[in-house]
Amino acid sequence: MKLLSLLQGVPRAVLLRETALALLPALLTLGLLLLATQPAYRTLIDNKETWSPYEYRALAQELQTYQIARLDPTVTTDERRRSWERALSSASTPGQFYELALVENYGEARLVSIKEDLQRNTPSSVRRAVMTALRLNAQADTFTRVRGPVPALQRLRSALILTAGLTALMSLLLITRALLMWRTERERRSRREARQREALSLASHELRRPLQSLLLASDLLRHAQSAEQRQHLLSLIEDSVVQLDSRADLTRLNDLYLDVSLRVQRTDLRPLVQRLAARRVDVCVPDAPLVWPVDANRVRQVLENLVENALKYTTGLVEVRLCLAGNRPEITVRDYGPGIPPALIERVFLPYERGPQGLDDGHGLGLALVRRYARAHGGDVCLARAGRRAYSHRAAG
Repeated sequence: MKLLSLLQGVPRAVLLRETALALLPALLTLGLLLLATQPAYRTLIDNKETWSPYEYRALAQELQTYQIARLDPTVTTDERRRSWERALSSASTPGQFYELALVENYGEARLVSIKEDLQRNTPSSVRRAVMTALRLNAQADTFTRVRGPVPALQRLRSALILTAGLTALMSLLLITRALLMWRTERERRSRREARQREALSLASHELRRPLQSLLLASDLLRHAQSAEQRQHLLSLIEDSVVQLDSRADLTRLNDLYLDVSLRVQRTDLRPLVQRLAARRVDVCVPDAPLVWPVDANRVRQVLENLVENALKYTTGLVEVRLCLAGNRPEITVRDYGPGIPPALIERVFLPYERGPQGLDDGHGLGLALVRRYARAHGGDVCLARAGRRAYSHRAAG
């Protein structure tokens, strides 16, 4: 019952294919055995195939008996004549000799030569007939050995060995196939679990900031002195809740963090950049609106990660600048930290890769997510030396 319940979820085509492959060694063995044993069966069972060359021996004996009768003076003329007639009758009846044509192919002796020599009935012709009959009998013995049961059994033995070898090879191939399928499934499961862990790590990384903002605003709300302060803190709480909802949808973790799926709308990028302004963050945006089709929540995550990364590696000012480079928007985040070796510039964009030790610990996920979001928008992000010990991240959309 447990096996049947497991098979219920298997597609019919897959079930039929695997069943056929499982039965293939047995069917191959059965087919080969039937083909291999059929000739031996006919040779060993069929009476015509298990013949002995009796008629050839009988002919030789009759000729020898007649030759002796010719030389024995005690044999009467009638007895000698009857002996000759019996020998001639045998030599004149080729139908009684089984596979005569094939037997004659094994040597030079011919039944017709024996008949002709007997018809001459001279001492020399009778001797020739006897010698020819003996040679014909020897050819029949050779034919028996070649076409008899021993060669059939040898062929059967070879066929059985071949069948066993092919069956073993087929079983080995099926076992190898099963092992490869098992390894492929294990690797697929391992990749799926790794992707799930990566998605959860990125989600945890991105939930940290709105949670911190929510806790801070909630704590400050308890000590707010005016209605204006309370309204501002409530706005911060509402924004944090919206960001939590945007970043923590467990049904869309794959779309949010791995195979990124965007919800694009034409958005003015200036407010997204301006909200980063703080005591250590200087923001510069153009006077005119810079509208571009983006997923505002994902762009906000890009900017937060870039600014957080810049603040982590410097105690000084971080500059954020939005401009139109050519015909596309470009956001530059500049800090004045120690920088990183050129060999590590591209590695810091890989998950769990980190640059030099910063002021705060991190997990090496922020920049990887930034590049993923930037490329999903059709742009990219790069790290470059900006001069005067300044290092900048440029995110182009």
